[in-house]
Amino acid sequence: MPYIEAPKERGTECKGANPFLEMARSRDFRKYGIVWKGKYSFIVLNKFPYNCGHLLVLPKREIGDIELLRPSEKTEFFDAIIRAKRILRLAMKPDGFNIGFNLGAKAGAGIPAHLHCHVVPRWDGDTNFMPVVADAKVLPQSLDFLWEKLVKFADK
Repeated sequence: MPYIEAPKERGTECKGANPFLEMARSRDFRKYGIVWKGKYSFIVLNKFPYNCGHLLVLPKREIGDIELLRPSEKTEFFDAIIRAKRILRLAMKPDGFNIGFNLGAKAGAGIPAHLHCHVVPRWDGDTNFMPVVADAKVLPQSLDFLWEKLVKFADK
């Protein structure tokens, strides 16, 4: 309920604010829902998830496209995508995954200046009518509870 009732600050990204940079610098994993951090990239719970457990994998450096990843960043970044999937598999045991990028504002990227990959766990029967008829999402766990569950598997 705190997530549902909290005011949504959508659109601030378009005005130049980049919360991902603050997350990349922070050591307060709980505050930002950071599940894992490496040298060049990190994994965080999506504040506006498509589904329970929706993670984002991001480079620490602000870049807008996968073509701009340096070789050292590229290896860790794609390893982090696999790590995010593994964390979700171990912690939540989903039936499948959606993994992908929205590159550019016109492709749906909420913060197009900062590359991020979506890793979304899926279960049989998890789609429902709520997003279609009520423009609402049903999430069975709070982000804070979910963070506690996922960080246990971050180094597996």
